[in-house]
Amino acid sequence: MLIAGFPAGAWGTNCYLVAPAAGEECVIIDPGHQAAQGVEDAVKKHRLKPVAVVLTHGHIDHVASVVPVCGAHDVPAWIHPEDRFMMSDPEKALGRSIGQQLMGELTVGEPDDVKELTDGAALELAGMEFSVAHAPGHTKGSVTFRMPEQADIPPVFFSGDLLFAGSIGRTDLPGGDHAEILQSLARVCLPLEDSTVVLSGHGPQTTIGRERATNPFLRAVSSGGHPQTPAPAGLGGGFSAAPRRGM
Repeated sequence: MLIAGFPAGAWGTNCYLVAPAAGEECVIIDPGHQAAQGVEDAVKKHRLKPVAVVLTHGHIDHVASVVPVCGAHDVPAWIHPEDRFMMSDPEKALGRSIGQQLMGELTVGEPDDVKELTDGAALELAGMEFSVAHAPGHTKGSVTFRMPEQADIPPVFFSGDLLFAGSIGRTDLPGGDHAEILQSLARVCLPLEDSTVVLSGHGPQTTIGRERATNPFLRAVSSGGHPQTPAPAGLGGGFSAAPRRGM
C-alpha cells in the first residue's frame, strides 16, 4: 500500500493520497487550503489516477481545494450530510468573525458530484476498503476512515480532527461539543487495536496504543473519566499540552 501525505496551507492540514501501489488508482483525503498543487505533485510522482476525494469533515482547512481537485480529475467528493453545507458556506461553519477573515481569499462551493457518507458504511474505492465511522464532536458531521490490516501492514486510521498525537480536536466552533467528542473517542477509538496507525488531520502520525497510554483525553475516557474542556490553542488547534494547528 502507498500513502503519500503532506501538510498544506496556513493551518498545516494533512492531505493524504492512498493507493494499493504506485501507478494505480488512488483516493485523496482532505485536500484543504492550498493543497491542489501538492496533490498534483504526488499524483505525478507516484503515477496515480485519482478516483475519489473523501472528507473527514467540512471545515475550510480540510475542503478548500475540493473543487479544483475534483474538477481536474473528474471525481466525486464524499462528505457526511451534516457537514455538506460547509463547502458552500464556511462562514456559517466557523462563526462570523473567523469566516469573514477568510472569504476574501477563498473560492467556495461544491464540486459537480457530491456523495454522502453514512455511519458504518464500507467504501470500496480504488480496490481498497475504507470503513466509515460517524464521530461528531469537532463538527456534527465529522467522520473517520479505517483501513484493515494487510499482510505486514497494520490497520490504518484516518482520524481527521477527532484524535491527534497527544491531543484532540477543538470543540468551540459552531457544531462543536466537548461531551460529544469524548463519546466519539470512546465509541470509535477505544475499540481499535493498539497497533493501529493513526494519521490525523494535523501533526505527526501516532498509534492507538501510544495514545491510549499517553493522550490525556483518551486515557480519561478509557478510565471512565470526564476531562474538562481546556481553552483552544489559537484559531483551530487541538487541546492539551500539544495543540495542533487547524480549525
